[in-house]
Amino acid sequence: MPFDITPFQARRTRLLQTMQAAGGGVAIIATAPERIRNRDAHYSYRFDSYFYYLTGFREPEAVLVLVAGEAPRSLLFCRSKDIEREIWDGYRHGPEAARETFGFDEAHPIAELDEQLATLFANQPAIFHSVGYDSAWDARVTDALNRVRAMARSGAHAPALIRDVRSLIDEMRLIKDEAELAIMRRAADISGGAHRRAMRATRPGAWEYEIEAELLHEFRRHGSQAPAYSSIVAGGANACVLHYVENDALLKDGDLLLIDAGCELDGYASDITRTFPVNGRFSGPQKAAYELVLAAQAAAMAVTRAGAGWNDPHDAATRVLAQGFIDLGLLEGSLDGVLESGSYRQFYMHRTGHWLGLDVHDAGEYKLAGEWRPLVAGNVLTIEPGCYIRPADGVPEAFWNIGIRIEDDALVTADGCELITGSAPKSVADIEALMREA
Repeated sequence: MPFDITPFQARRTRLLQTMQAAGGGVAIIATAPERIRNRDAHYSYRFDSYFYYLTGFREPEAVLVLVAGEAPRSLLFCRSKDIEREIWDGYRHGPEAARETFGFDEAHPIAELDEQLATLFANQPAIFHSVGYDSAWDARVTDALNRVRAMARSGAHAPALIRDVRSLIDEMRLIKDEAELAIMRRAADISGGAHRRAMRATRPGAWEYEIEAELLHEFRRHGSQAPAYSSIVAGGANACVLHYVENDALLKDGDLLLIDAGCELDGYASDITRTFPVNGRFSGPQKAAYELVLAAQAAAMAVTRAGAGWNDPHDAATRVLAQGFIDLGLLEGSLDGVLESGSYRQFYMHRTGHWLGLDVHDAGEYKLAGEWRPLVAGNVLTIEPGCYIRPADGVPEAFWNIGIRIEDDALVTADGCELITGSAPKSVADIEALMREA
């Protein structure tokens, strides 16, 4: 299938227009460096999300430069074509093919970047740069800026302002376009299938890592390049550790298994959590706690729509959970009292969601001018209430070591939200039926 440059060109045009509205200047956005894992072996390469969002270019050692003004330009600096290196490392586009394939106005060898930066910066009002994210890049930009200043007697002037380019791109990334949503729906579908596969494979006596292997197999065989984050496969008490990733314990009859796992597809993350019984049947206390978390998620979904505040889903879920903790005998007092004191945090200590996109915890601020930002159509976020009941004085023993989280990915619409991860079963009846069939 031919590469579609249209969405990437449109994003570059939008950023150039935003830069021009701010007074113009030059933006410089670099991709991620390659990283050594040990000795001379590298980690699998993953491009920088900001760079990829604007380019679609996946090779390392690449930089995008955007020049805003009366004649806006997009320039790519990338590795030169090198047949000898391609024998060892694989295909390289080279500047000419990259320019044609990805729709840049110009493309140059990456070796020429430092030499050209001063010329690109000269007589510009501002530099748009990821200030403070990478000290080496801060130094390169400062060096180029000082070389422009040294050209003052020849009539050149240096940019007077340095602006944070990521803050501009963050606002763009918060609203997904159709190209992004198509990929995210596919990623969600693959991940939903992986969770179904994991449920079918789970049984007492299996190991957490065996179930993780089922997830990874399903991700890869459907074209996902990698997990979007380290998979959490947490049986029994391990489910009460929010970021448990050892995945090396034996699964026991009578325990629950919490799986928080999602694939990455073409750069975009999915993020699903499901919790289910190892033996395929919820006990009474497990079912009561599970139905509570499911009700909290439903309450959060009901208020997730364009115009709602970011925190509205969290507040809705928290009210349901706090009342449920009282009803189950985990907490004492009134609902208002439990909420005001924060005692519910013994069992629910995290937020109910986060932005989702090219990063699993995606770009974008949650507050504007000190107020929770309003949701708008095109936002994608997770909705993930939970409860984590550790052994403690006053906690009925029947609930000890029950850890539950239910997480879905939601697209905000004008009148509600669309769950794009609905293919993963989550009702008690559906989960038990699937595991019974397996």
